Amino acid sequence: MEPASVERLRVLFQSDDYIVVDKHWDIRIDSKMWYEKNTVQAQLRHRFPHLADPNTYYGFRFCHQLDFSTSGALCVALNKAAAGLAYRCFKERTVTKAYLALVRGLVEEEIQNLDFSIGKNTSEGKTHMMCVEGTDGCENSKPCQTALTVLEYGLYDGEPVTKVLLQPFTGRTHQLRVHCSAIGHPIVGDFTYSSGTDDGPFRMMLHAHLLHIPLDPKPMLVCAGDPFLPSVDPNWLPQHSLRPLKATVDALLYHRMDEQRQGKERERDRARQKEENRVNKSRKEESEEQTKQCKEWLREWISD
Repeated sequence: MEPASVERLRVLFQSDDYIVVDKHWDIRIDSKMWYEKNTVQAQLRHRFPHLADPNTYYGFRFCHQLDFSTSGALCVALNKAAAGLAYRCFKERTVTKAYLALVRGLVEEEIQNLDFSIGKNTSEGKTHMMCVEGTDGCENSKPCQTALTVLEYGLYDGEPVTKVLLQPFTGRTHQLRVHCSAIGHPIVGDFTYSSGTDDGPFRMMLHAHLLHIPLDPKPMLVCAGDPFLPSVDPNWLPQHSLRPLKATVDALLYHRMDEQRQGKERERDRARQKEENRVNKSRKEESEEQTKQCKEWLREWISD
């Protein structure tokens, strides 16, 4: 619950190519504002000055983004080649991410897929926000999918809340916040998507818990823990647990890896079928050419 500082940086993973940090809940990743000194970029420069790349604007290559008020696993590439490999995984949507959140109210449907297209809110005073398709002022909406799984029911400051695991399948700005708000269960402490009413909690209760990047030859799997525990925040009082976090995440990862394995098998099957079709076509063309030549030879032989 302590505020962020340049000196306080928790490293979850480090290799020659990547660093994964546990981003604090009240710090920006980077900033072009000269007066904003407290950023993840500044933390990295302070902790790893010898790893900063002078050829980049920020000194470090951030592989993805987390909102200012979202905490958790954030991956940083230490060279251009590593950044390219991670970027390809994010672009091809093979990265698995799972977030923990406390949301307002009791979510009745324990497992659900949130499928709301999200676009930019162009309404006056709301241009910093996103919105679901059909909302007044919503423009350039794109399909977005999020899987929601209920973990626990409880109270936060005496108010009913639900602890959920959120798995985004797309990467739209503010996607998880907008999707939770769209089903009537905004994230606790989300001032923006509660119409400015949820200003009591010390932070927004959204945390990037898990990050799996299928890098070749060695995938990266990092867990940023669970900050939503009574021992960390006594305002949170769990009352009824539906499923344990670790088993739920393990099942999610297994299902995700199985999907990717099956996808690779389908790609191999398609490639093999394409090659077989090419070979068969080539053989057919060769056979037709041989038949044509044979007929021409027979005609010449008869005429002789």
